[in-house]
Amino acid sequence: MAIVIFYHVAGFKCFKYYYNQGILKTWKSYFPNAVSYNRFIELKKEVNMALFFFIYYSAGNQTGTYFIDSTKLEVCDNHRIHNHKVFKNIAARGKTSTGWFYGLKLHLVINDKAELMSICFSPGNVSDNNHQVVEHLCRPLKYGGRIFGDAGYISQELFEILYQQGLALFTKIRRNMKNKLMLLKDKLMLKKRSLVETVIDLLKNWMDLWHTRHRSIDNAFNNILSCLAAYNFLEEKPCLKNKKRASILAMIAQ
Repeated sequence: MAIVIFYHVAGFKCFKYYYNQGILKTWKSYFPNAVSYNRFIELKKEVNMALFFFIYYSAGNQTGTYFIDSTKLEVCDNHRIHNHKVFKNIAARGKTSTGWFYGLKLHLVINDKAELMSICFSPGNVSDNNHQVVEHLCRPLKYGGRIFGDAGYISQELFEILYQQGLALFTKIRRNMKNKLMLLKDKLMLKKRSLVETVIDLLKNWMDLWHTRHRSIDNAFNNILSCLAAYNFLEEKPCLKNKKRASILAMIAQ
């Protein structure tokens, strides 16, 4: 677990180079019994369940203010959909604001300190406001609060389901919708929803959350789970600016 987690904060983009040059040479004294690269690739899938539980064990504090979003995980280029075999039984065609893709979706919830609260995976054709997915994501949020999302989470039924769990859902409205009254403090927090997008951008572009070269489903999820676990170790996470965050949270407390 330590080896696969450290990979995502060590600045490498190739796991094979990281393992052969780093674990077996530079840091050999820390891992004297490290096996060969090929054997390690066979073994690392055995820690997937442990990584999953570790992510939830190290989840952030329940602050009462949460942000929800999803991101696409493409498994191949659209031109090679019919030839793709690794994720054939679980991947699906989906559409985002940037166009069509073939793959999976990662759904996540963070708090206002950008700490991971909950994660969930689904095929690419599952909508963001799917009731089962959102209910699963919000299940760890036992103490209620406010949760903010984009227009993809607009659903009266979903609002009522979350309200029964003690969560108030706030989303942006579409152009063809009538505006509704909202407290100023909620409007301010809705504008800060880009925090969750910043976290996703950090995971995908800096911490190597995903790539399309996986040859095994188990190893693919090992890469995702170890990346999310590594994110929990970051000392400095994206967050709202201190002064603005303090004023917003003070307003919410009132």
